[in-house]
Amino acid sequence: MRLAVAIILIQTLRFKFTGHEDSIYIFSKVGLEPVGRIGIGIVELIAGILLLFKKTAWAGATLTIGIIGGAIMMHLTQLGIEIKGDGGVLFYTAVTTFVLALIILYIYRKDIPVLGKKLSF
Repeated sequence: MRLAVAIILIQTLRFKFTGHEDSIYIFSKVGLEPVGRIGIGIVELIAGILLLFKKTAWAGATLTIGIIGGAIMMHLTQLGIEIKGDGGVLFYTAVTTFVLALIILYIYRKDIPVLGKKLSF
């Protein structure tokens, strides 16, 4: 699961960092172009890397939940489910990624500093 989420996050970076027209369209529509596109891309890269290691999987999952939660909210409030005729692929991928990140966070909850031991139930 960690690898799947990391791959999803990292493979989308080429669109953000190269200024792909679809990425620019999305971030322009929500008023975050270009700073938000690049900034969110950097945070997604960090989350993807953190997910690759067991000790930091909780942190990668937490970042992913925040980032993808924001993306889902943008879809539901400003963008719509379908973007430029994609059939909702971006939205459904975001929902899947969000759910997987929640599961990863639950699995690695004991590794969270300070809180980890309190969360082991």
